Amino acid sequence: MTDARRRARIVASERARDDAPQKVVVNDTPSEDQLARARAWPTWGCDASEFPWSYGAAETCLVIEGEARVVPDDERLAPVELKPGVMATFPAGMSCTWIVTKAIRKHYSFH
Repeated sequence: MTDARRRARIVASERARDDAPQKVVVNDTPSEDQLARARAWPTWGCDASEFPWSYGAAETCLVIEGEARVVPDDERLAPVELKPGVMATFPAGMSCTWIVTKAIRKHYSFH
């Protein structure tokens, strides 16, 4: 394979990775260590509502109370159901709609 073809394959591979959606990571059973760290983070909450949101940085959160459905704008990504005890990490750059069905409180950390 020539150097030019090799470079073209590398560029195509990198472009394909850039187009792939970054997934939301949901942990329904965080460890005691993860829970202890999360409880030291600040808290945020809101009443039942619906609003758009975009993540400028990645965020990990631990839901304390309430319920919400987070619907990514990228239709290739599945909606995420949040309830007490669930830990989720949202990737930087993701845009979505938060649909808060029961007043929610969560610990959060941007990274």
